[in-house]
Amino acid sequence: MYLEIVEPTLVSEAGHCAALFGSLRAAAPALPYRLWIDRRAQLPRFEQQGVTLRRFFSRRWRKLQALWLYRRLLRSGAPILVPTATWFDLRALDLAAQGAIAPQRAFLYFHKWRASVRRAQALSRLAQRQPRLALFGTSESIVQALRAAGFTRVEQIVPVLGADLAAQPAASFRALLSAGAARADKGFTHVVDLVEHLAATGSTLPIVVQASGDHYGRYDERSRADLQRLRQCRYPHLTVLADTLDAQQYQDLFAGAICLQPYGRADYADKMSSVTFDALRNGAPIITMSGTSMAAIVERSGAGIVVDQPTPTALLQACYALVQQYPHYCERARRTGQEHSAASAWRPMVEQLQLACAASTSPANTNSTS
Repeated sequence: MYLEIVEPTLVSEAGHCAALFGSLRAAAPALPYRLWIDRRAQLPRFEQQGVTLRRFFSRRWRKLQALWLYRRLLRSGAPILVPTATWFDLRALDLAAQGAIAPQRAFLYFHKWRASVRRAQALSRLAQRQPRLALFGTSESIVQALRAAGFTRVEQIVPVLGADLAAQPAASFRALLSAGAARADKGFTHVVDLVEHLAATGSTLPIVVQASGDHYGRYDERSRADLQRLRQCRYPHLTVLADTLDAQQYQDLFAGAICLQPYGRADYADKMSSVTFDALRNGAPIITMSGTSMAAIVERSGAGIVVDQPTPTALLQACYALVQQYPHYCERARRTGQEHSAASAWRPMVEQLQLACAASTSPANTNSTS
């Protein structure tokens, strides 16, 4: 029987969802994974590794499809893992179950949590109905919010993303890098401000900006305007990558790079970015915002510089500081990446998943979902 993993927005090997699964699989390669993913997903690396894929979700209907799928999987007896869970997934599982879900059946991992009085009350009622759910959060604040609601099986896991990919060899400084999708929550507007500032000050620092859309190829309104500004910028040392890259091309970006992560505090106080671990593993020092989960890693390790405000002046000063001592910061970054082991990070969840998979294949539980 499979470990059923539900990832409706997993479309390609780029981005957070793929990095998350890759890291989990690196920590526990023997688990019998089956991925329920977007119907258009292209995941050649996972297919080559023998991962069973079910292309199922469409963007328009994915919530209804998820509700139907949760009902089907709960009846099958297989353990269910939702690696990027939201409030919707909690509610959908509760509705699909039509009763209390048994232990070792449903595992939900939360990367951010937006609290409100109304949601806290609803969460408390749900905890009373579903006391045996196994929940995980990326930060202590998420864990505390879930425990305060009445859930007792809650643990913190700080994810180590991209751990299944080989690191780039050491390199001298090559370029500033803004990697990943062009999104407002990732501070794309601050990156464009920096490019305009580089042009205005006559700088010669090379900068590479990955400006692809989200996993559906979309841009939020603000990022569309920023992308237009970027296209109009006359900076000769700018390289814009508008298309989504494959896994190896994406990893190659980090060789000799300084990674710009002026991500918003509101979205990344708890949430971790796969870009952070890609940068650290490949020896690319990071510039990020105070009050974010990335800043906590950088401040503890010295693998980059934390700025209080993402102004062009502050970002550029940080860039020059890193360039001047690039080998030193590269070594700090690489060492920090090596210290974050996928096996140790995922252990609390993996141990529970192994028990759940063993229980699901016992003679008393032999049904399967085809």
